[in-house]
Amino acid sequence: MEPGEPREPREPAPGAGTAAAPRWEEAKTFHDNLAPKKKPKSPKPQNAVTIAVSSRALFRMDEEQRIYTEQGVEEYVRYQLEHENEPFSPGPAFPFVKALEAVNRRLRELYPESEDVFDIVLVTNNHAQVGVRLINSINHYDLTIERFCMTGGNSPICYLKAYHTNLYLSADAEKVQEAIDEGIAAATIFSPSRDVAVSQSQLRVAFDGDAVLFSDESERIVKAHGLDRFFEHEKVHENKPLAQGPLKGFLEALGRLQKKFYSKGLRLECPIRTYLVTARSAASSGARALKTLRSWGLETDEALFLAGAPKGPLLEKIRPHIFFDDQMFHVAGAQEMGTVAAHVPYGVAQTPRRTTPTKQTTSAP
Repeated sequence: MEPGEPREPREPAPGAGTAAAPRWEEAKTFHDNLAPKKKPKSPKPQNAVTIAVSSRALFRMDEEQRIYTEQGVEEYVRYQLEHENEPFSPGPAFPFVKALEAVNRRLRELYPESEDVFDIVLVTNNHAQVGVRLINSINHYDLTIERFCMTGGNSPICYLKAYHTNLYLSADAEKVQEAIDEGIAAATIFSPSRDVAVSQSQLRVAFDGDAVLFSDESERIVKAHGLDRFFEHEKVHENKPLAQGPLKGFLEALGRLQKKFYSKGLRLECPIRTYLVTARSAASSGARALKTLRSWGLETDEALFLAGAPKGPLLEKIRPHIFFDDQMFHVAGAQEMGTVAAHVPYGVAQTPRRTTPTKQTTSAP
C-alpha cells in the first residue's frame, strides 16, 4: 500500500458485531443496578397521610423477641448487631406498606409536585445501634421509609402527634392502648393463620363500623338493653349521625386521596378501595350507619351488612391488606381465613383494664 493511500475497511469477524451489543447491554445493566436509585423526596409531615409502623409490625422478629424475654436487653442488642446484615422477614404490616407505596407511585405520576401522599414512619423503642439492621432490611426490600423514631427503650407514643400521625400500627397492645388514650388512631396488628395473596396494585382497607369508624353508642345499647331495644333505638335515631370513632379520621384521609384519582376520571381504576364490614343488619340498623358516613361527606366503596354472621368468609373474598375491628372474636375469625387483622381497643366491648403505674415496656421493640 502506497503512503497516503486510504485503507480499505476491515471486515468484522463473524459474529463480532452481534456479540458486542449484548456485552454492552449486560455491562450497562450491571452498572445501573450498582448505581443508587433515586428515591422520591419525603413530604412535609403536615401535608401527608402519615402511617407510623412499629418494627415488629413491619418485620417478623420472633427470635429477637424470645432472646429479649429470656436473656435481656444486652443480649438482644448483641444479637441484633451480630446479624445486622441479615434482613428481617416481612411482618403482618409489610403487604399494607407495599400497597401504600404502590398508591404513592400512582399519585406522583398524576401529581408530581404534590405532597399529599402516604408517608411511612418507622416507630420503635429499639436502641439506635439496632437501627442499622432495620435500615438494611428496608433497603433490602426497596421500601421508601426515610423517617425513623428510635427511643432506646422508652415508649415512642409521645412522639406520634409531632409526626402528625394519621394511623399507628404496632404488635404491642399496651402501646396501642396508650395511643388510643391520646386520641390517635391506632390498632394492634396480627399475622394471619395462613398466607393469602393480596392485590399488588390496589390498596384495600376494611373497617368495622361501631367503635371503629363510629362511636360505641350503639354497642352500649346492646350491652345494656339487648338487640330489640337496639333496633328500636336505631330506628328512632336514624337521621341523627353517630359520633365519630377512633378511625374516622383515617377513612377521611383515604377518601381525600381517592378524590385525587376521581378528579382525573379514574374512579373505576382508583388504586384505593374501602369496605365497611359490619355485624349490623341492613334493614333494621344499616341506614343510620350509611347516613352517618354521608353526613361526614364520606363513603366506602362497598358496605357489607352481615346481621351477625361471621366476617371471616367475606373478608377472604375481599382480601384486604388490613381489616380493623374492635372485637377480638372478629379479629380471630379474620385471621383464620388468612386476613391481616388489627384490633382497635376502644369502646364498651373491651375487657376492663387494671390501673397500674406507668412502667418501662417489657416487650422487645
